[in-house]
This record gives sequence, structure tokens and C-alpha cells, in this order.
Amino acid sequence: MASAFLTLLAGAIVLLCFYFYRTYTFWKRHGIPTAKGYLPLVGHMLPILLLRKTIQDMVQDIYDEYKDQSMVGFYKTTRPALLIRDPALVKVVLQTKFSNFHENGMKIEPSVDPLLAKNPFFNYGEEWTIGRKRLTYAFSNMRLKVLFLAVTGVCKKFEDFVNRRLRSSNKYEVELKYLFSKFTGEVVANAGLGIEGLCFEDKVHPNAFDQIALSIFKPNTFSSWVTTVTLFLPNIHHMLKISFTPKEVDKFFRQIVAENMKLRQTESTPRNDFLQLMIDLQKSGEEVDQDSITAHAFSFYMDGYETSSITLSFIGYHLAVHTDIQEKVRKEVNAKIAKYDGVLTFEALKEMTYMEQVISESQRDFPVLGFLSKMCTDEYELQGSDGLTFRAKPGQEILIPLNALQHDEKYWTEPHVFDPERFNDERKHTVEKMTFLPFGEGPRICVGRKMAMLQMKAALATLLRNYKIELSPKTRLPLKLSPSYFMTSPIGGLWVNLTKL
Repeated sequence: MASAFLTLLAGAIVLLCFYFYRTYTFWKRHGIPTAKGYLPLVGHMLPILLLRKTIQDMVQDIYDEYKDQSMVGFYKTTRPALLIRDPALVKVVLQTKFSNFHENGMKIEPSVDPLLAKNPFFNYGEEWTIGRKRLTYAFSNMRLKVLFLAVTGVCKKFEDFVNRRLRSSNKYEVELKYLFSKFTGEVVANAGLGIEGLCFEDKVHPNAFDQIALSIFKPNTFSSWVTTVTLFLPNIHHMLKISFTPKEVDKFFRQIVAENMKLRQTESTPRNDFLQLMIDLQKSGEEVDQDSITAHAFSFYMDGYETSSITLSFIGYHLAVHTDIQEKVRKEVNAKIAKYDGVLTFEALKEMTYMEQVISESQRDFPVLGFLSKMCTDEYELQGSDGLTFRAKPGQEILIPLNALQHDEKYWTEPHVFDPERFNDERKHTVEKMTFLPFGEGPRICVGRKMAMLQMKAALATLLRNYKIELSPKTRLPLKLSPSYFMTSPIGGLWVNLTKL
């Protein structure tokens, strides 16, 4: 009996060893360099799972270690993934051979996250095509002018909020992500759903849109682990059926949209918001059911709230550090507003081109997400400029290292210097293609990028027109990114002092 057990045990050990050997020699068998430091079962993911390192840091380390290679293999637990370092390969994956890599690598289970699963970032196929078409319509220049009316109302609330903070003191010390989350939260409520977001109340309201978002985005040890599993380990996520969106948030959005849809059936005057645009589509004869409208509204919230507030917080940080650049943007803001009789208009914002340079440079320095993950959907042979080749097959994950490419000295002069002039009219054409991807590229480029730029420029114009931004000693320098969040988040936050001009 004992000998039979030992025989079975020995056999199991042999099979396990063979499995590990086959699994972790995948890249060697395909002639692709393999990143160092992988372990059985977890591959290269142990520091990420233990929240000691961000995936962005891991990608950066691999990128830096293999400077002469066009591609490097690594292991996400037991799944082989490929990091591509060559901009020409990035173009192949994102653009020229989009049909071979048309899915994003981050997956959401529709059965547990039905609203988020309809987000254009996560869905694919016909559903992606239809959803993207609707959102492209909603964010056309003509429609943006409609949404801008709501954004200007938020600008007034923003200014009033800061002024109230300055009544009892000559300066307002505030963490920038906290402040800008109020702005973007109110925008998605007002411009998205035509309701009050309650973000600028003096007393925190539990149903304020910036507070609701905390249940989704506020990092802590457990939520960070859940996010890692949900977004970056799809095989484990599929087994555990973990929801990224809390059930109460899902219920809240369904209730808001249902109530608004019912209310608007009795209104004769159309509103200037995203929900109205979806209703107009419905009235034009397009089949848009309420579940889809709810999902699109939720996408507006998810995409418009977090990424824009993160970007704005880093822009604010850079302006606080570089006071000469801050003053230059302020002069442009005042000049353009003066041109339109002292009113912040849609046209005035479009003409703030130096501000756009500052936004672009901040996005280069601190991208919201440090990498893109793509999935091979149709077999294709990737050919690197160094002679390396790999025939990607369906299900093969490809990582594009955005942060690493945007800080590579091969493509950028003094990449760690904040220099908005990289994006002026003379120099922006010299930026190598596919080394600056703030909104992605190709058919899956961020559909809401124009709306994002609109609200960010409006927020910055309002702030710089009225207040001076100075760095607070509370900001921990040099900045270090938190391993507890999959997006770019500095440890300790970005603190500034605002004073009235």
C-alpha cells in the first residue's frame, strides 16, 4: 500500500516537473529572450500579487534590461506574454494588423460585471462596433458644444467651492486628485446624466459622484488584489467570478438612468447632456435599449471620472513645480478669454494650444496606465527590427510598454525633464510614431479623448485664471508610485497650496 502511494506520488511529481518545464521553456523554445526572475505557478507576478511592485514597474524593468531586443517573453503566472519594445511592432499590433489583435488583453466577465463589460475598452466584435459608433456620435464636435454648456456650469461650481475654502484663510492646501475628482465627478453627473453630482457640497454627501467612485477606485490591499486578478489574470478571474464594479454602484446607475428616462418622457424641452444624446439616437430609429443606454452612461462615468482626474492632478503638480510654465499657460488663458469678451467659450478653449502642449507633456511623463495589453485574435508573425520573429497565435497576450517608450532616451531628448516645447508646432512632427500614445492608437483609440481634453482644459482654465498653484511640503519628493493601484498614483498624493490671484 505504502509503495503504491509512493509510486503515485513520484509519478505526480514527475508529471508536475514536466508541466513546469514545458510551461517555463515556452519562450526559449520559440527563440525569444526570457525575462529573469520567474517562479513556478506565479511566473513573474509574485511582486505584483504581493503588492510590492506595480505591473508598470515590472514592465519598465524588463524593458530596461533588454535594450537591444525588439521583444521579450515573460510569464503571467503560467501564461506566456510578450513585451514588444519596437515602435514598428507597436504599429503592427495597434494599427496595420488591427484585425489580428483587435481585442484588449484585460477581460471583464459579462455575467458578473454586465455594465462594465459593455465598455468599449473591454468588449469586442459587433457589440464593440455598435457601441463605439454610438459614442463617436456622442463625442463629435457638434455634440461636444452641447456638452460644453454643462461643463461651464461645473466650472462655476468649482470656482465657488475653492473660494469658500479661501474665506477663512489666504491659502487652501489640497490634494490635487481629491480636488479634480470633484470636478470630473460633477462633469459626468451634469454632462452625462443631467443631474446634480453633489461633489462641491461643503459637507460630504454619500451619494456624491466623487464619493461613489471611491468604492470602485480607492486603493486598499484587498481591492488592489481583486483588481490585479480581475484585469491582469483572466484565467483566475474567470474561475473566481470576481466583480470589479460593486453591486450597489451597478444598482445605483440602473436606478438613476431608469428614473431619468421616465422623467424625460414627460418633458418637452430636451436637455444638454449625454443621456439626451442617447435618447435622441433612440428616437431616430436606432435600436438602443435601456440596458445599453445605462451601460453607455456608466462608460461615460468610468472613463470621464478617473483617468481625467489623474491626468489633471499630475498637470497641476507640474505647474506647481514649474512656475514659469504655469505663468505662461495663465497668460494664454487670460488672452484667449479676453478675446471672447471675458467668457470661457468652446472656441477659446480650442485656441489654448500651449495648454495642450503642457497636457501632452504631462501625459508623456505620467501616463494614466503605463502599458497596453492586446490579445492576438488571428495568427500573425511578428518580425522585429533585430531579426527576432514570433508567430503569435489566438489567445497570445502582447504588452505595449507606454511609460517605457515615453521615457526612452532613444526617442526623447532628456526624457525626465518636463518640457512642453516637445509638442510645439515645430517639434511635434519629429516625435517618432508609436512612442507617444496617451489615448492609444488605431481603431481602438480612446473614443472619449475629445471630451477628456475639453473637461481638462476647462478645469485648468478655471483654476489658472483665478488662482496660483504652489507645491505643498506634504508632497513626498521624489515621487514614487503606489503598488496598490493599477493606474498611476503617487504615494502620499500630490499636495498644493492654492491662493487667490
